[in-house]
Amino acid sequence: MLNKVIIVGRLVLRPIVEYNQSGRKISEITLAVPRSFKNSEGIYDTDFIKCTLWNGIAENTAEYCERGDLIEVKGRLQCLCGSELQVVAEKVTFLSNKKVENE
Repeated sequence: MLNKVIIVGRLVLRPIVEYNQSGRKISEITLAVPRSFKNSEGIYDTDFIKCTLWNGIAENTAEYCERGDLIEVKGRLQCLCGSELQVVAEKVTFLSNKKVENE
């Protein structure tokens, strides 16, 4: 069996690192991913995909990324309570950074 996903999108909010009950670093982010086709009204819809980042990945993303930055998340899908899906990140690649572009 294989459970791999690659998502490229823009950060909806600035990443924030928190600690869970066991003391591990965690960051919950949401990526805005526009669809590659237009809907019946001629508009590109956008999907908002929740991703969970752990430890070093969470730290680096929070340190170097801001709202609106383009990133790639490679990871696996995980089903939460009910039918909600989220991506658990195994690798994050920074594709564009607004801080660097504005300098």
